[in-house]
Amino acid sequence: MVPFRVACLGVLLGILPLTAAAQTKPSAAPQAGRSTDPKTEAYEQYLLAQRLDAARERDAAVAALKRAMTLDPSSAELPAALADLYLDMDRAEEATAAAEQALKIDSTNRDAHRVLGTLFAAAATDAKGQRDARLGYLKSAISHLEQAAADRAGLQADANLRAMLARLYVLGSQYDRAIPLLTELVQQEEGWQDGPGLLVDAYVSAGRTADAIAWLQQAAPDNPRLYSTLADLYGREQKWSEAARSYEEALRVSTRSFDLRVRYASMLLNVGGADNVAKARGALREAIQMRGTDERALFLLSTAERLTHEFDNAENAARRLITQNGRNPRGYTALAEVLEQRQRYQAVVDALVPAVAQFRSGQNSAFPLGLLLPHVGFSYLQLGKYLEAISAFEEAQKLAPQDSTVSGFLIQANLSAKRYGAAVDLARAARAAHPKELRFARLESQALRQSGKVDEGLAILENLLKTEGDDADAHLMLARAYVDANRGPQAVRVLQDAQTKFPVDPNPSFELGAVLEKQKRYGDAETAFKQAIQRDPEHAPSLNYLGYMLAERGERLDESVTYIKRALEIEPNNGSYLDSLGWAYFKDGRLDLAEENLKRAASQLTSNAVIQDHYGDVLFKLGRFQDAIEAWTRALSGDADEIDRGSVDRKIRSARQKLPKK
Repeated sequence: MVPFRVACLGVLLGILPLTAAAQTKPSAAPQAGRSTDPKTEAYEQYLLAQRLDAARERDAAVAALKRAMTLDPSSAELPAALADLYLDMDRAEEATAAAEQALKIDSTNRDAHRVLGTLFAAAATDAKGQRDARLGYLKSAISHLEQAAADRAGLQADANLRAMLARLYVLGSQYDRAIPLLTELVQQEEGWQDGPGLLVDAYVSAGRTADAIAWLQQAAPDNPRLYSTLADLYGREQKWSEAARSYEEALRVSTRSFDLRVRYASMLLNVGGADNVAKARGALREAIQMRGTDERALFLLSTAERLTHEFDNAENAARRLITQNGRNPRGYTALAEVLEQRQRYQAVVDALVPAVAQFRSGQNSAFPLGLLLPHVGFSYLQLGKYLEAISAFEEAQKLAPQDSTVSGFLIQANLSAKRYGAAVDLARAARAAHPKELRFARLESQALRQSGKVDEGLAILENLLKTEGDDADAHLMLARAYVDANRGPQAVRVLQDAQTKFPVDPNPSFELGAVLEKQKRYGDAETAFKQAIQRDPEHAPSLNYLGYMLAERGERLDESVTYIKRALEIEPNNGSYLDSLGWAYFKDGRLDLAEENLKRAASQLTSNAVIQDHYGDVLFKLGRFQDAIEAWTRALSGDADEIDRGSVDRKIRSARQKLPKK
């Protein structure tokens, strides 16, 4: 006996509702005297039961069927019909008994098997937490439904019945049986909305994701609603471009879908590139207009605004998320990332330190602290508060001891604090834990060099080059170490070898150009930068560096502007490139264009001393002496190691002399 109440058959079947029988008001009792043959009378009672059932007079229908069974006890169809009626009345025990009675008369009766299969299927879905019982019910349900659905000569079983069987195959992980049955049903029953999703789930659960994608690629043009499912699968496979295109197609059908917009934007951000990020920003702005409180959309919008250098918008979106839900660490993460990009490190500390304290005192603190502590440590590091940075990174490392990014920051903080012994020990431990990450060899080498063990530090990277010579980074790290050790000629040789060994990689040529420029070998540096650009015409760092080098020397300024503009076409809002362009215009005496670009750069990178110094120079030339003083003051309070502090002080005094007398 099936001990569970039958589940909603609509969920189990999931195709189309059956056409209702004609609802004719039947007689309350059989007409007497029409026949004396028991089987004929049994048939009349069966027909009466049908009419009563159609009129929703279920108890009378049951009575009619029972009279029919008494008149013709050899008929399996009559108890099977009674079982079906009991099933419809949600009387599982009576339905089971009637179906079993039918099978005792005829073990092949399809209707009885269908009823029992349906009852066992309902029991299987109800038996939550009872694994053995559920598997037993599932096995019985499949066995009965397979017999009910077996093809007859020239006839195919009802689609609802086959759909229920297909669902049970999926539930029982019998994907090799589910997939062909679902494929057939989806093709035959175009109105079955659940079918495609079931088929895709069966493919994916069977480990045949590629087959699911191939099927969706064929089916989606005729059924565009499937594009969202196809996009989801592409996303699972990290095929971001394909996922974005499929979401775009899905949006053509569901033009007002908030969820599709957000998922589309997420894929575009994963793809990257200026055009895709701009599209993502547009989609997210539309999504926020539709649902302005969605936390995921706000976080992604902040990211997109930041990547397009719309920093005010990015900060606003992050703060909206924090205001809405201060328990969501993603808002603080988004805020930290935009503030860091603007080099407003004290603002990061001011925002995140109280949040860290709040999360630390709450439950399940590991995740939010793991997100926020690295930002706190990084900002302390940039502010020169090295002990505070070390403390933050040490706490983060305890939470995630295998996080190589945190390990790298902790080593760097110790280097900055001149705790070279600790840095060496940490770097060696990190190299042992992450042998494929070459940067830990660089950090160990740096720690040794800064502690006075220059040759020992260089030897690490020299040996690394012998074992990892096929990795361009090994060459670049050794070259930079030679530069730091004032061994420029050796750096040049390493980079020239890397140019030959990696003929399509622009980075060795770019690094070579930078080394040669520092050696004031400007002609050779220009050649190296042009080699990098030849290898990659969109290598923005080389385009910018070459343009800035020409501008700084006041040479071929039109050509300088052309190079920098090409860099800005690739990264339209890069603050450093905007500074280069403004500086080139300044050198050329085009003060209006200089001011426009340097203002944008200075508003982005408020702590960049070089950019603030440049901005102050153009403001002074324009006669805006107070504004110039403010810009130069920001330069002195920023990363002032990059400027001549004495020169800036003299410029401030000169500007003050030009201010109107009070």
